[in-house]
Amino acid sequence: MSSRINVQNTHISEQLRILHGALIDIVSVMNRPQRDEMMVREAGISLDRALFPLLVGIERRGPIGVVDLADRVGRDYTTVSRQVAKLESLGLVARQAGTADRRVREAIVTPKGKAMTDAVDTARDRIGRAIFASWDEHDVAELVRLMRKFADAVNDDAPSDPARPGAGE
Repeated sequence: MSSRINVQNTHISEQLRILHGALIDIVSVMNRPQRDEMMVREAGISLDRALFPLLVGIERRGPIGVVDLADRVGRDYTTVSRQVAKLESLGLVARQAGTADRRVREAIVTPKGKAMTDAVDTARDRIGRAIFASWDEHDVAELVRLMRKFADAVNDDAPSDPARPGAGE
């Protein structure tokens, strides 16, 4: 029985290495500045490449505090705070008192910002359809189902430190 468990563990370890490699490949592509520039061009919008992922993040996750947003995009929160202020000056986001803590300022997308992210969604749909054009419909559905399941499991397992300074900003 023990040797069967070792074989299973070895197989799982190999699969995890392959999965990790695939995730690194995907994240590397998605983090390329050229990818954001291409998406902005494809969407037909005018927005600084550095602001693009923040606007999309605010639209998807908002209302959201700056520290949470910074964690999600892997940037320093002071930098993200300045960039969110820029998005606010462009009329793409607004800041409001936090829903859980009124002292915290949360960013929300404005109608102008939503129109921009809608254009991005349309471009993403065109690009995604081209990527999956040769895939079987069932395979796409399974990929989506399993990615959502994996993302939920990773999010449930994500460490959080509510004592960290500025965690709710």
